Amino acid sequence: MSGPYRLLVVDDDKAHRTMLRTLVGGWGYTIVEADDGETAIDAVQAAPVDLVLMDIRMVRVSGIEALERIKTINPAIPIVLMTAYASVDMAVEALKKGAYDYLIKPLDFDKLRLTLERSLEHLHLKRENQQLKAQLATDARSGEIIGSSPAMVRLMETVAQVAVSEATVMITGESGTGKELVAAAIHTNSPRRDGPLIKVNCAAITETLLESELFGHEKGAFTGADRRKEGRFVQADGGSLFLDEVGEMPIAMQVKLLRVLQERELTRVGGDQVIAVDVRLIVATNQDLAQMVKAGSFREDLYYRLNVVELQTPPLRRRREDIPLLAAHFLTRFAGKNHKTVDRFSPRAMDLLIRHAWPGNVRELMNTIERAVVLSRSDCLDETDFSHLAQGATTGDPTPTTCAFPTDLPLEQIEREAIANTLASAAGNKSEAARRLGITRKTLREKIKKYGLL
Repeated sequence: MSGPYRLLVVDDDKAHRTMLRTLVGGWGYTIVEADDGETAIDAVQAAPVDLVLMDIRMVRVSGIEALERIKTINPAIPIVLMTAYASVDMAVEALKKGAYDYLIKPLDFDKLRLTLERSLEHLHLKRENQQLKAQLATDARSGEIIGSSPAMVRLMETVAQVAVSEATVMITGESGTGKELVAAAIHTNSPRRDGPLIKVNCAAITETLLESELFGHEKGAFTGADRRKEGRFVQADGGSLFLDEVGEMPIAMQVKLLRVLQERELTRVGGDQVIAVDVRLIVATNQDLAQMVKAGSFREDLYYRLNVVELQTPPLRRRREDIPLLAAHFLTRFAGKNHKTVDRFSPRAMDLLIRHAWPGNVRELMNTIERAVVLSRSDCLDETDFSHLAQGATTGDPTPTTCAFPTDLPLEQIEREAIANTLASAAGNKSEAARRLGITRKTLREKIKKYGLL
C-alpha cells in the first residue's frame, strides 16, 4: 500500500533525515524533506502530502507548533511524531492535539514501518467513509445537495425522516444555503414524488398579483384577465408546493393562505366555485418569523401552521469541510460549460477558499468558482485567481470574534453563538478559538459537545 503515497519527513538533524529518506524511500514511498517545522508547513501548503513523519524537538519551530498549524491547513493529514525518552510527556500532549502516533528514538524500524502502514490505512478508510457519506448525501434522490460534513449528514438524515410524512415543513437559513434544494429533496423522497413540485418566490411577485398567482383567477376578474388561469395550488395538486421567502407575504395574503391550509380548498379570484386541493406545503425563509410574530408583521396562527417541522440549513462557514467537495463540483460544471481545460486547484487556492467567511454561502462560492474558471489562463486555479477573497477577508466575514446579540436571548444561546462565531472566525482552530474566548481547550471541547457544534 506504500506505492501511491507521499511522505513528508521533517527533522533538523540532516544525518537522521537522510537515513529516513533512504530507509522509508526503500519501502516504496515518495519522500519529501523539510529541515524545520516552518519549512514543513510551507511544504504542506505547496503540494499535497499523505503523511507527515516529524521530529518534536527542532530549533526554530517545534514539531508541536508545526502539528497545530498543519492541522489548520489540512486536518485529515496523519502526523507521526518522533521523540527522545525525555520528551514522552510532550508526545502524549501532541496526541491530544491531533497527532496520529509517536515513536521513540532511536527508532525501531519494524515498528516505524507498521505505524506508517496503519496510519495510511486509517487515512484510506477515512477517505472511503467520507466518500460513502458524500454518496448518501448526494444520491439521485437528493438532487444537487453536496456535503459530507456532520451538519449536512444530520440535515439529510432529518430530510429522509420528514419526507415520508405529510407534515408542513419550514426551511430556515441564510441566503444561499440551499433551501430550495432541500425542498426538492423532501419532495423527491416523499410519496408525492410522482406528482408536481411547484415553486413560488413570494418576494418576486407584487402583492396585487400574488393572490392570482397562488389561487388563480376567472376571466374578467381584473384588468388584463382575458382568460381563466389556474393558480399554483391547483397546479401542485397531488404534489408539493414550495413557497420561498414566505416572510415577505403581506398580512392580507397570510389570512387567505391560512384558510386554504385549514380548509384544503380555495376559490379563484373573481370566482365563487370552491375547489378542493391536495397539496403538501413546504416553505422557506431567511428571516426570523418568530420575531416577526412579536413585531406583528407575521400572523401567529399561520406561523404555527407552517412551522410543524423546522429544518435549518447550515451556513457554509459552519461546514467548511464541504468546501473542497463543492468547489470541485462547481469547477467540473463550469469548466465544461465554458469549454475550459481547468481541472484542479493549487493547495494555496484551496486553503484560501476554506478560510474565507462566505457571507453569501454556497451561492457566493458557486459564483466565485465560475468567475475564476471563465478568467483562468491555465489548467490549475491558484491563489491569484481568488485574490479578491484575500482582500475582502476581514470586512467580508459575517462572524467576527466580537458581535452583538439581542438582549432577550437565553444565556446558553448567547454562549453557543459566541463559541460558534469564534470557531468560524478562527477557521476551526480550537486552540486559537479557546485563546480568544479566554477558556481552556478542554473547556472549549466540552462546550462544543454540549451545544452540538461538532
